[in-house]
Amino acid sequence: MKREALFFKLEDGKVRCSLCPHNCLISKNQRGICGVRECCEEDNQLKLFTVNYGEITSVSLDPVKKKPLYHFYPDKNILSIGTFGCNFKCSFCQNHSISQKKAESQYVSVEDLVNIVLKQEDSIGLAFTYNEPSIWFEYIYDVAREIKKKDKACKIVLVTNGYISEEPLRQILPYVDAMNIDLKGDDEFYRSICLGTLEPVKATIKLANSLGCHIEVTTLLISGENSSYETVNALGDFISSVNKDIVLHISRYFPGYHMDRPKTDLEDLKNAYKLLKAKLNFVYVGNVSSEEMAYIVDI
Repeated sequence: MKREALFFKLEDGKVRCSLCPHNCLISKNQRGICGVRECCEEDNQLKLFTVNYGEITSVSLDPVKKKPLYHFYPDKNILSIGTFGCNFKCSFCQNHSISQKKAESQYVSVEDLVNIVLKQEDSIGLAFTYNEPSIWFEYIYDVAREIKKKDKACKIVLVTNGYISEEPLRQILPYVDAMNIDLKGDDEFYRSICLGTLEPVKATIKLANSLGCHIEVTTLLISGENSSYETVNALGDFISSVNKDIVLHISRYFPGYHMDRPKTDLEDLKNAYKLLKAKLNFVYVGNVSSEEMAYIVDI
């Protein structure tokens, strides 16, 4: 469903989107990098529209730990939904079938979704996940506000790449209880692998933490890409400078989508874990077997 978007202005016969740090300048009948924000003419005036408002591609009742959130109701479940599109182009994306193309979707109104969430048994609330939720901003904002009006105890979770501008982030955060934010690597990694930049993600982590949102961070460790001592050390230093109690998940990479590098070397995971545990109070390793975990953490 198309709906007029937030965060744009007219500029040189085009529209400038300011939802995320790409700040796309979009011509008539074209879309931004995310693939879901389109410049259209309405009443002889160019406007920006979001084309995925209420369009749901994926839905599941997931364990909260799967988000992953280990220090936020970890033994509970949460209703999880996603749409299509993303403002990154990560070559290793596990959900590329919905993030990098228009996937089959079903429209669900705000009212219907809120009713589903509030009636859902064995769930603490609603998680926006699977693809990048920030590009679904208008729908998430409307849903989250309506849920909180009806039940303040119902939890709202975002699983995000953190690539969002400050104004929209400040607007949505009062309705968000927890976030898992990807911190993927150094700036060169972001530019070459994701087609983004590092600093806006760091700014998101800082702001969310300062405003009291529960934060956990995930780094997918890829040998030869973001596994060097310098990169891992810098990630640890940054997170510890914000809050040493922020939970960090180091996840093992496996080949997929456009990236065919070998799966992460266990030695790289072991070295990263040891380095980060010296800086942070809570570090977990994911995507490994129990035997591999024992080797990594020296059990």
